[in-house]
Amino acid sequence: MRLNIDTHSGSPSIRIGFTDQRLTAHGGMIVWSHFLHQQKFRRQLDAALPHAPTSPNAFAPADIALGYLGGILAGADKLSRVAWLQSDPAVAEVLGIEAVPSQSTLSRFFGAFTQGSCQRVAALHTRALGALPTRREGETLDLDWWALLHEDGHQEGVAVGYTRRGLKPCHRPLIAALAESKLVANYWLRPGNTACVSGAAEFLRQTVASLPAHIHIGLVRGDAGFGEAGVQDTAERLGLKFIFVARLTQKVQALCRHDDAAWQPTEVAGLQVQEVGLERPGRRLIVIRQWVAERPEAGGKTLLEVPGYRFQALVTNLPSSVDALAVWRRYNGRAEIENRIRELGEQFGIKRLCCQSFWATEALHHLAIAAYNLCVLLQRRLGQLEKCELNTLRWRLFARAAVWSRARGKPTLRLAVRGEEAREWWQQILLKLSAPFNCHAVESLQA
Repeated sequence: MRLNIDTHSGSPSIRIGFTDQRLTAHGGMIVWSHFLHQQKFRRQLDAALPHAPTSPNAFAPADIALGYLGGILAGADKLSRVAWLQSDPAVAEVLGIEAVPSQSTLSRFFGAFTQGSCQRVAALHTRALGALPTRREGETLDLDWWALLHEDGHQEGVAVGYTRRGLKPCHRPLIAALAESKLVANYWLRPGNTACVSGAAEFLRQTVASLPAHIHIGLVRGDAGFGEAGVQDTAERLGLKFIFVARLTQKVQALCRHDDAAWQPTEVAGLQVQEVGLERPGRRLIVIRQWVAERPEAGGKTLLEVPGYRFQALVTNLPSSVDALAVWRRYNGRAEIENRIRELGEQFGIKRLCCQSFWATEALHHLAIAAYNLCVLLQRRLGQLEKCELNTLRWRLFARAAVWSRARGKPTLRLAVRGEEAREWWQQILLKLSAPFNCHAVESLQA
């Protein structure tokens, strides 16, 4: 058969045929599989997964999980799209699994999860944190929540709750991430009608308790959903310093209405602060106002009684040696967790990965987050100074065509890489992975 196409020099026809060669569009995934081998990740899965198959023909549970993770990295955001990888004749060998699981196999696999087994899978995040070095000044732990919309609304746990698009059926998860390393430390899925603060204190306690012994938290940050007194008390009982957004209650709004004399100017043009001592010893309330004319991108809320300004309030137990402006600056770094949430939702599929069972959905998300953490650790292994997102890893590294064969009986993967410069870059990647860990970086993965 021949098909015609248009070119600048005419309309040539191209012969269409078929081949039995074992070709894969995801040959670069061999880097991922080797890294998992170095991390002993299959053993971690064997310890975490609840399945105990009795049929001799059943897939190994770790193979099903690894097939799912491979689908996520290939761009799947539904179980049916993970199963589409079955049409790739060599990807299973590249991933080191018996076969890519079907949609029904994946559905049965995740349907076996319960609350207890989800907690065991969540321990994979703790294992990832164990690979981090100790920071003398400690890690910054950022807390956040968001709404995962599910418009059809029939899955377990999906309920109408507040979202940025109004009242919509959704889940409302909690997430904790380390700001400096960009790793996710904990994740809870919650029903969509759950209040923002519900369970937040226990979530913080569990997160800190599960951290590896050498990881020290120097500061906890959270938005107004975590500014409730119970969360603050829990942080102090755990010996943590914190900065939380305080709600603009009537009492705080009264401070916002103070005359100019009450506001202290700062070195930041258009930004003024005032600090008020709280009844609880060691706690401080810092109110910030920003003049919109000078700072049009300023965050915060507006008050009808005070036009032209946006206001924000922070409650902290940092010592007075950290001035009000420094507290505000240290809190602003919390916005980085929004990038983690966006990447998990849009590139690791969490926005659309949902099963009928609540715990199956949470297990889907935990394994997707495990893939995210492993991608971060892979980049650290390659010496990357700046983290890149999955889309960059996918196009630069994982999505590399290759031919799978057995040359003289030995498994062989031939990557489709043209040009000496490109091949030298791939040689650096492979040598870096195979060599003992060192501080030398591979040329940037950024496109």
